[in-house]
Amino acid sequence: MLKMLKNSLEKNRVAHAYLFEGARGTGKKDFAFLLTKALLCLAPIENVPCETCINCKRVNHGNHPDVHLVEPDGLSIKKGQIKALQEEFSKTGVESKKKFYLVTHADRMTTNAANSLLKFLEEPNSQTVAILMTEQIQQILPTIISRCQILSFQPLSSEKMLEKLVELGVKKEQAPLLASMTNNINEAFALNGDDWFAQAQKIVVKLYEVLRRGSLEALVFLQEEWFGHFKEKEQIDRGLDLLLLIFKDLLYIQVGKSDQVVFVNERQRLEHFAFTCSPNSLSRQLSAILEAKRKLQSNMNPQLLMEQLVLNLQEGSSFV
Repeated sequence: MLKMLKNSLEKNRVAHAYLFEGARGTGKKDFAFLLTKALLCLAPIENVPCETCINCKRVNHGNHPDVHLVEPDGLSIKKGQIKALQEEFSKTGVESKKKFYLVTHADRMTTNAANSLLKFLEEPNSQTVAILMTEQIQQILPTIISRCQILSFQPLSSEKMLEKLVELGVKKEQAPLLASMTNNINEAFALNGDDWFAQAQKIVVKLYEVLRRGSLEALVFLQEEWFGHFKEKEQIDRGLDLLLLIFKDLLYIQVGKSDQVVFVNERQRLEHFAFTCSPNSLSRQLSAILEAKRKLQSNMNPQLLMEQLVLNLQEGSSFV
């Protein structure tokens, strides 16, 4: 992929629109800015940005007048945002011949916004470069996809991710959990030193243990410990991811794949717990957590969501 873009730069055949698609943490946004800097850099070295000229620095600081970043306003990208972008691009470049617009989470455009962007893409200016980014390419209008050059971003393999984290100084027993939380090395390394995340792991493990004692005790635990720590939507989502990983670990142990357990420090206790619940029960509980994550994204009240999840995890479970 990098080689293909370098060839495009060398031959001056940069597309007017790109669609970067791939899972969260695969470097789409970083690469979008790298391409932008490569095209604006005053002293590129073999088409790689120098990172020291005024253009590279201004792109890095988000204040280059010819580079425009569009991100969701709340839950979506609205028509007004695309309209403002179109008005801005009707003007000539302030400092360079080219103008760039980068759209993150392009799948979150409203229908009107997507249609407005489509009109923009249908009448490309030779000096305009668009870079759309998405984790959900199936949510993008086919007509928009057809007008973009698609580049797919793949996450590092688990082995490579673990290897790089250990090279950075992450403890071997912590690396599998971090690698399961994100595909982004920098994000994983940041989580490793995050006191909030360290405490989050302890609370989630404790929630699982409390769940085994009954839904009433678990509901009390939510009030006393969970809600005080998991306050923001993103934090709750992290907590649900951690809870999901615990149940996955239990399933791995049951099917004889203990080497894939990511809560390494809890392996001994999890091995004891794993054989006190049925595979069918674990499957239902995993589904309940995934459904809770979906509801969280649709803006369900977080407190109600967690209380409902606790009850769902208890319903039909076979804790003994």
